[in-house]
Amino acid sequence: MSEGTPHPVAVRVDGVRKGYGAGERRVEVLRGVDLEVAQGEMLALVGPSGVGKSTFLHLLGLLDQPDAGRIELFGQDIGTLSARERARWRNLRIGYVFQFHGLLGEFTLAENLAMPLLIAGSGKHAAMERARELGEAVNLAHRLEHFPDQLSGGEQQRGAIARALVAGPDLLLADEPTGNLDSATAEAVFEMLRNLHLSHGLTSVIVTHNAGLAGRCDRILRLNAVGLEAA
Repeated sequence: MSEGTPHPVAVRVDGVRKGYGAGERRVEVLRGVDLEVAQGEMLALVGPSGVGKSTFLHLLGLLDQPDAGRIELFGQDIGTLSARERARWRNLRIGYVFQFHGLLGEFTLAENLAMPLLIAGSGKHAAMERARELGEAVNLAHRLEHFPDQLSGGEQQRGAIARALVAGPDLLLADEPTGNLDSATAEAVFEMLRNLHLSHGLTSVIVTHNAGLAGRCDRILRLNAVGLEAA
């Protein structure tokens, strides 16, 4: 993220709480989290397993809802969105990359990349053209007609990143995007992710256990039992 003029806030989280279960079995995962992420920033989120990093990403990605508190994305209080509006945000404005690629085995890579656009109602020709464009961006133009099980682990994850970006989202959320890869492949995938973040003007929140990769983000925050703090 460039220095100088302050960037507007893309993500604002105020007092977010989230727990699971009831009564004596209730587990409080997030106990009042506050956060601001500037537009264009790449934020690394670190912390021990089980502290709630994935839960927090699910809340930001509209895959779950907080028990209390407020989340704003690009000025929109997402707690006021209808189920249909939330689904549209997930499909068009938020890109999500998981540790495991999640590509659908019965479809080619090109078809996998086009899927979010087809779901959103785009014509097949336009969706496939965009899929080819993103395939080239992640150096997989020669693999677009292959099926996921014909790709290497690194290729699968690059494909997953391309799929997350195909609809032109504003916010990219990545949950251990290199955690299932060997160190050399992880380095290459993260470098590509960083370049795409910059070239697409994204705001990104990356959960990672890899301290070296976290250090290449604009900022690192640690999630613990009492909230977020600078790492």
